Amino acid sequence: MREAHVSETIDVLVVDDDFLVVKVHTRFVESVPGFRVVATAATGQSALDAVREHDPHLVLLDVHLPDMTGIEVLRRLRAEGSEVGVLMVTAAREVEQVRAARSSGAFGYLVKPFGQADLAARLVDFRSELQRLDQVDEQEAGQEDIDAIFAGPSGAGSAPAPLPKGLSAETGELVLTAVREAGDLSASECGDVVGLARVTARRYLEHFAAAGALEGRQQYGRVGRPERRYRLPSSAS
Repeated sequence: MREAHVSETIDVLVVDDDFLVVKVHTRFVESVPGFRVVATAATGQSALDAVREHDPHLVLLDVHLPDMTGIEVLRRLRAEGSEVGVLMVTAAREVEQVRAARSSGAFGYLVKPFGQADLAARLVDFRSELQRLDQVDEQEAGQEDIDAIFAGPSGAGSAPAPLPKGLSAETGELVLTAVREAGDLSASECGDVVGLARVTARRYLEHFAAAGALEGRQQYGRVGRPERRYRLPSSAS
């Protein structure tokens, strides 16, 4: 993995042979503060070349590519000594693919289709891993530090948490977009923007806060009553 401090922008390579998917994933990545897409690739070989040329911190890698599998790309990267972070982003659900990705050193495995919040949570996890590595950089690691590094971020590689019953991924995307564009919203304000009842907007916001895609905090208004407000995680800003 390329050395990076958490205050720096995280460079991402998006690899998929469907240009529409590349476009969507690029938009998802760049909607998270602190992340940018520096290159895209449609084949395994072009992905390998792009890693060598751009030296990204993270690769979003599809399993099914025209010339070789994403698993083979990952194995070649590791054989070359590359420590770039790799998040498998794919429709492949076969257990052997998941096991191969894990044993080959993938950071996580995200199954299509997924929403922006699912990917945002993985990106925040990745930044957290960089932060842990940064904290023990150039010093002797203690056992707790070592355990944290080997364990990785909580939830990394697991299936994305489903939305609670009654909530839809499409509306969830609208909620996240509203927060992202405003920077800071209450449930009432979010409801007004998206066209939801305050209680419903709060359900979405609390779900995303629990998943790590947003953070909630209490703020006292002019009349002294506390109001819970939501924003993107400070670790990603």
